[in-house]
Amino acid sequence: MSSNRSGPESASSTELPLLGAPVRERVDAARNRLRVLAAAEALFAERGVDAVTMDDIAGAAGVGKGTLYRRFGDKAGLAMALLDERERELQERILTGPPPLGPGAAPAERLGAFVEGYLDLLARQLDLVLLSETATTGARFRTGAHALWRQHCRHLFAAGGVADAEIAADVLLAALAAEQVRHWLRDRELAPAALAESLVRLVRTWLPE
Repeated sequence: MSSNRSGPESASSTELPLLGAPVRERVDAARNRLRVLAAAEALFAERGVDAVTMDDIAGAAGVGKGTLYRRFGDKAGLAMALLDERERELQERILTGPPPLGPGAAPAERLGAFVEGYLDLLARQLDLVLLSETATTGARFRTGAHALWRQHCRHLFAAGGVADAEIAADVLLAALAAEQVRHWLRDRELAPAALAESLVRLVRTWLPE
């Protein structure tokens, strides 16, 4: 991602790598996949990932357990597929959605919208993101999603005139790490909207007037 652009347009499809290409599938297979992901998301949110079984998900989605195992392998595979789907949705909104998250807004506005959008994803998928980021030491830095978010934030900081754009991107994403966000939301009992407002306000102080 180039850091010498200064206009409000940033993070176009040529600047961010695609977060996994969508797999072409039959209409009925696509419909079943969406039903399974929706059922898994609802059950994970209600009970927590550990308390949900593949039988639970198959029953809620109205599909056979064999179909579930053939498509996703196991519960961990299904959980990661759900996370991939939600991360891809956020990426698409960044690349082609309306401003301020999508192109067309000033860097400060887009950074604020990214913080809000990513915290919304975390609030809904916190346990899954935490699992993906802490499975092994340093796992967070090796995910494709982290590389993409870092590239996006680094470009926006640079476009907004921040001299140390790479460090600024790393600091912002450290604050958005699932373990840190879990501490704020669950241990400190901060409301997601209040946390987003505080982080957006902080990020905007890093940008030159």
